[in-house]
Amino acid sequence: MAKTPLDPPLSSSRLALVALLSATSVFFLWKSRRRLRVLLSPYSSMNTPKPSPRGKIIYASATGTSRSLAGRLSDCLRSHGLAFDLVDPRHYEPEDLPKEALVLIVASTWEEGRPPADAQFLARWLAESAADFRVGSLLLAKCRFAVFGVGSKSYGDSFNAAAKDFSKWMRALGASEMAPVWEGDVDSGDVDEVFEVWSRRIVALLKGEDLKKESGHSGSMVESVGFDESDEEVEEEVLEPVVVDMEDIAGKAPSRRPSVALTNGWENGVKDMVTPVIRVNLEKQGYKIIGSHSGVKLCRWTKSQLRGRGGCYKHSFYGIESHRCMEATPSLACANKCVFCWRHHTNPVGKSWRWKMDNPLEIVDVAIDEHTKMIKQMKGVPGVKPERLSEGLSPRHCALSLVGEPIMYPEINTLVDELHRRHISTFLVTNAQFPDRIKMLKPITQLYVSVDAATKDSLKAIDRPLFGDFWERFLDSLKALQDKEQRTVYRLTLVKGWNAEDVEAYANLLGIGKPDLVEIKGVTYCGTSATSKLTMDNVPWHSDVKAFSEALAMKSSGEYEVACEHAHSCCVLLAKVDKFKIKGEWYTWIDYERFHELVASGKSFKTEDYMARTPSWAVYGAEEGGFDPDQSRYRKERRHGAASVQT
Repeated sequence: MAKTPLDPPLSSSRLALVALLSATSVFFLWKSRRRLRVLLSPYSSMNTPKPSPRGKIIYASATGTSRSLAGRLSDCLRSHGLAFDLVDPRHYEPEDLPKEALVLIVASTWEEGRPPADAQFLARWLAESAADFRVGSLLLAKCRFAVFGVGSKSYGDSFNAAAKDFSKWMRALGASEMAPVWEGDVDSGDVDEVFEVWSRRIVALLKGEDLKKESGHSGSMVESVGFDESDEEVEEEVLEPVVVDMEDIAGKAPSRRPSVALTNGWENGVKDMVTPVIRVNLEKQGYKIIGSHSGVKLCRWTKSQLRGRGGCYKHSFYGIESHRCMEATPSLACANKCVFCWRHHTNPVGKSWRWKMDNPLEIVDVAIDEHTKMIKQMKGVPGVKPERLSEGLSPRHCALSLVGEPIMYPEINTLVDELHRRHISTFLVTNAQFPDRIKMLKPITQLYVSVDAATKDSLKAIDRPLFGDFWERFLDSLKALQDKEQRTVYRLTLVKGWNAEDVEAYANLLGIGKPDLVEIKGVTYCGTSATSKLTMDNVPWHSDVKAFSEALAMKSSGEYEVACEHAHSCCVLLAKVDKFKIKGEWYTWIDYERFHELVASGKSFKTEDYMARTPSWAVYGAEEGGFDPDQSRYRKERRHGAASVQT
């Protein structure tokens, strides 16, 4: 057909615009095709999906905690005859959500309030769908759901943000929320108990039981359609009772802020560090809680040496009398949540001191009193020697480690001074997140810095620090050791599969802090919990620790050598050659009386001023393996349950 004069010619700019619009339309349709398919099919009269006969339990897990809890929920539901599938979000198609009748979500919160990596696609799909006007608010109208969040209050506003987002998106798409979001706080140490009660409540809801008859907490789990922010505000005002029972705390959604009417544990707006919940958990583990933020506990090595069965590695390396050693801390709070934590995070966490503060002299008094009471309870225990029991009633050493971060306590110097005044030596361990506090410390008998990893990524994975600038704080803490004139130590805890491979990187860290000594110890397996997934496979053999130590010594170019070992503790000591090796003999032990004389003099002194010779049985490679020959060693035959004695 011939072009008429009325047909305007297409310019090149118009052609480009048409091409751009066409390409944009194609891209838009391609990106939206999955959601459009859901939009067009579920609610058409000829293609309404039948609800799935089985419910779904979807977990969002970073470290395995939420996955483990979801598995427990699945078992609980199955035991009540309720059919649910356990769903890994990485293998779940979000388009199938409109087919679901029941969805239970167990979600942890990761960095910056986001869900873990395994659930980010599902979260993005829900967020985009909830914000897309074409989807509408009926997409999930046939679905009932509930969400349990796993988080840490120490992260502030992002506490359980992922769980709250899942709830918000599901409600925006028309799903009916069976119960408000329950928030588990891993810092409180009661996640397992709270989750167990939540699981029972979910079972009750699904079976149509009357929750108002249970525990007097009718307001905590109410079947709700159209849950709104006003409901959440009511939940926040629920108060914890003065006397806390596990059923009581878990029987309601944990409150996120205290009411002004709450007086239990508060004074002039400042709260106790040790809440009733934390106190219950720690006391179950054998702690004696001192005041509002301190604790003391009887070490198993103290009990062992009372019975003449050997002391801990500090006895072998430094000459500590384990039966006269008190294990205590003035701060049960910590700024890390390490994967190998002995207490499985039943202690509080925080980045600064925000609690009531007890008098340091009273802390020392009560700690010694509680310690001696526990020593007295050993009277009559088979094997306990009367002379050692008598000595144990007067502690001569204090390990300021236990659990938590002792240098967080603002009056740590006064507390240390009081211990020294009583001729009690101090072995203080810090987690390398408070460099300024390290700098202001007065002389300590031996100052430790935990070096749990050698790279930024591995430190983040294994210590799970609260500080965003944790790596800079870690390096500054190591540098702070250089200015200390008394004994300094790097403590390395080896965890197979986590931090036991980077020998070269660890060697580089030696040059930063230039510690006097390096303790290398295999991790102690303390069981698996919701907050720790370590197994015996992560525990190195003593031969593994020895091989690592020898390799690290070689990397130091002769600056350090392997000096001592304690095979029973799976522990090895590296020492600076120029300080501790004199005429071919090691001097890693401590002259404690000399140390106290130096402290009392008020004059400056150095590591070399209070050294003592290391006995031959403690030296690396000795036949005794670091076991004191004056003690009686008991080896248990696990197959038959009998014990044999080796003197």
